[in-house]
Amino acid sequence: MAVHDDCKLKFQELKAKRSYRFIVFKIEEQQVVIDKIGDPTESYEAFQACLPADECRYAVFDFDFTTAENCQKSKIYFIAWSPEISRVRMKMVYASSKDRFKRELDGIQVELQATDPSEMSLDIVKGRAI
Repeated sequence: MAVHDDCKLKFQELKAKRSYRFIVFKIEEQQVVIDKIGDPTESYEAFQACLPADECRYAVFDFDFTTAENCQKSKIYFIAWSPEISRVRMKMVYASSKDRFKRELDGIQVELQATDPSEMSLDIVKGRAI
């Protein structure tokens, strides 16, 4: 599975410059390409709304949070979105390509696998940040 150069470039911009809040990726013609990009002002809810209910996606999300010591921090999440109602072949392609794609994105701090929106709720994301 090839990874389009734009994927790595935009991820570096998210990581280093915080140019984006999230990037959603999809597999198209045996290649991982960018599906959607979220502005730095976008909310987690807006990000969740970008994920199709019946198709798999990969996504990275730059999550800002405050620690118990009142420190502002940020973590980059890798989310493998694989809804239960998506096609079996699609789920298999995304599952078998995930680790290879993730290795291309240097700087991922937390990984989440979700088949349902409840598995990637804001509470779960916050809980994994600390």
